[in-house]
Amino acid sequence: MTVQHSPERTAAPTPSDGEVHAAVARARDAALWWGALDFTDRKGWLLEFRSRIARTSGSLVDTVREETGKPKDDALLEVMLAVEHLTWAAKNARRVLRERSVFPGLVSINHAASVRYQPMGVVGVIGPWNYPVYTPMGSLAYSMAAGNAVVFKPSELTPRTGTWLADAWASLAAPHQVLQTVTGDGRVGEALCRSGVDKLAFTGSTATAKKVMAVCAETLTPIVVEGGGKDALIVDATADLEAAATFAAFGAMGNAGQTCAGVERIYVVEEVADRFVDILTSRVRDLRVGDSDDAQYGRMTLPKQVDIVRDQVEDALARGGRAVVGGLESVRAPYVDPIVLLDVPEDSSAVAEETFGPTVVVNRVRDLDEGIERANASKYGLGASVFTASKAAAERAADRLRVGVVTVNSVLGFAAVGALPFGGVGDSGFGRIHGADGLREFSRVKSVTKQRFAAPLGLVTMTRKRRDVAVARLLLTKVYGR
Repeated sequence: MTVQHSPERTAAPTPSDGEVHAAVARARDAALWWGALDFTDRKGWLLEFRSRIARTSGSLVDTVREETGKPKDDALLEVMLAVEHLTWAAKNARRVLRERSVFPGLVSINHAASVRYQPMGVVGVIGPWNYPVYTPMGSLAYSMAAGNAVVFKPSELTPRTGTWLADAWASLAAPHQVLQTVTGDGRVGEALCRSGVDKLAFTGSTATAKKVMAVCAETLTPIVVEGGGKDALIVDATADLEAAATFAAFGAMGNAGQTCAGVERIYVVEEVADRFVDILTSRVRDLRVGDSDDAQYGRMTLPKQVDIVRDQVEDALARGGRAVVGGLESVRAPYVDPIVLLDVPEDSSAVAEETFGPTVVVNRVRDLDEGIERANASKYGLGASVFTASKAAAERAADRLRVGVVTVNSVLGFAAVGALPFGGVGDSGFGRIHGADGLREFSRVKSVTKQRFAAPLGLVTMTRKRRDVAVARLLLTKVYGR
């Protein structure tokens, strides 16, 4: 395996609380202009933003690579996925958010009823370091398409990536700063939470999400959270084992395992377990790790994750688990070589807690249903994958898995589908980004009724007639009591 040391990182300047509040004040002014534009005009600006990112993507890819350590090809894929979502949000905002009429029902038949989706104003976005373009774009693009201005705080590990995006918007010479970036550590994030934004979108660890929520609760600032994950992949007896192992290797090891919805647990049906493990180990044993151009994944972006991986592997081995690829010797900061663990107790930290490293646990189960039960036993519920040749089994798994996204016979299948909402349950968070739900997540819903003619029954008055009440009682029993 090829190993090279990572380049030095340079710290970005940290703004004061006053500077964060000033950025939000500028965004408030920008939101007045941006929110007043019609969908067509906003679409034009956003597609120009998309084109700017695409045309100059080389420098963005280089920036992501330098800050995260991921291979250039992975950084390119991330940018492509982000552009795909920006495109979807821009092109579908009008269809999803335009005013729509609803049937008022029999009691209010004299009214016209409609639903409107209006911009919230200013959205604060706190992004992660593992996918510093793709993940926050799920909040940036959908917020902006819904008519909001955005103040974005990237991770302190990837400040230049966040600044690059704001500079790309500024290069369009829009009359207002619809997208701004403020860089810094958790103190800047806390200031953003207290700055008066109308909504906050957070992606990060579950522990940090709870702290962010506590600060937002002080002002009842609504929040959408994508927290951690401990995603499971289930291999049924009928599965294509070659495909399952190939996708499992990517889901577990891609981006050095630093993927919220990646593969950290595998449950394989007993009768095909040995064959699956053989194929999986052959897929991951010789992966190239390092900062060279031909590396298949790079360093651990967050240094403390190395210790988390080491602790979990130690716990798994001490509890009776077996390493069939790698082991403790694989943990060589700032890199971790591939590790595959077998037969690890379900209450081990390697199974129960998020790892965020190139380590995967493979445990045997009796059948698909036991695999689903074990997958659901986690406190997390972001995503899951199932490999099976049975359509009925695939549907059963998709229905029963307690997660926000399910991928059948692949991994991360949702990532490039703009129309699909993304988010989790339990400790993986709440709310949704992407898709129509993502556009509505960053909109205020307003219900409007307009009386078209006088009500046949005068019930909404302080001088109700006995006849009207009697007719209402008759309707209640005869129409709704059947």
